[in-house]
This record gives sequence, C-alpha cells and structure tokens, in this order.
Amino acid sequence: MSADTPATRSQFTDRRLRFRAWRGSRPFWAGLFILLGGIPIMYFPYANLQIGHLTLAMATTAGAGSLIIGVLLIVLGISLWFQKHVRVFAGVAAILLALVSIPVSNLGGFLIGFLLALFGGAMAVSWAPGEEPTAEPAKTDRTDEGGAPEAMAAGGASEPNDLSGTSPSNGANGRHSA
Repeated sequence: MSADTPATRSQFTDRRLRFRAWRGSRPFWAGLFILLGGIPIMYFPYANLQIGHLTLAMATTAGAGSLIIGVLLIVLGISLWFQKHVRVFAGVAAILLALVSIPVSNLGGFLIGFLLALFGGAMAVSWAPGEEPTAEPAKTDRTDEGGAPEAMAAGGASEPNDLSGTSPSNGANGRHSA
C-alpha cells in the first residue's frame, strides 16, 4: 500500500459507524433498559429453583399478569428503537408498568426488572432529539456591515457618533492609517 492509496474502511467499521449514528438519533439506551427490565418480570413467576432434590416454585397467582407486563415492557422497549416519536408515551407506560409489577410479579422481578424498567422509562421521558448541525456562513471582520451606532441630533437628523475621525463620511475608514 503506497502513501497515495487512500485507506478504505472495512465493512465492520462501516456498519459500526452506521449503527452508532442510528443509535444516537433515538433513545436507544432507554429502550434497552426497558426491554431488559421486562425479561425478569416475565421470567421469575414461571421459574423453578432447584436446591438439591427440592424444587422451589416461585409461581404467583398473578402469573398471567406478570407475563403481560413483561411482554408489554419488551414491546415498549423495541418501539422506542423504531418509533422515537412515542418516547413520552412509552416512558410513562414503562414507569407505570414497572410500578404495577411490584405487587403482581414477585416484587417486580426481585427488584431487578422494576429498577431497569423504571430507569429506562425515566430515560425515555427525558430524552430529547438533538438538532442537526447547520452550516452557517463564516463571520468576516468587515466594518461596512453595521459600523458604529449613530446618535440622534436635537433636530432629528442623525450624525455619526464616531470621535476618531475615521467615519466613512469623511473618506477615511481607519484601515490604511498608521
């Protein structure tokens, strides 16, 4: 490879940069936390814990309710990724579902799912889309774009308020004087 040959980006680097740009334009982390919060809320009421030959069932009477809460949280998390304009609704709904999961689903998935969904919902509500950078024209150091302020004379006529003697009215603008 010579010094004249430009280095091409690999396909992995290109996809990583595109994913990074996609992730930055939406509440990605809020959706991920909400999605991860739905998994323990949905899983623990149906899990069986094996302690030697003893099977401990953690099933609750509201197993269907915790399944619905978990699935809704997962759907809200995914919808934040692909429908960023529903961020406030999804965030508030995730917070309410996390609060409902405390009595319904083993303390909200043993507080793991509750805290993840609560934190993700708060992140979704507080996320705001960034502004696209706009190209502004470069500012130049020009004195003919609005010079010195002028004072109003007693008669209503305006006279320059420049005491240096370099006003455009007398032909000297101060650029060429030493």
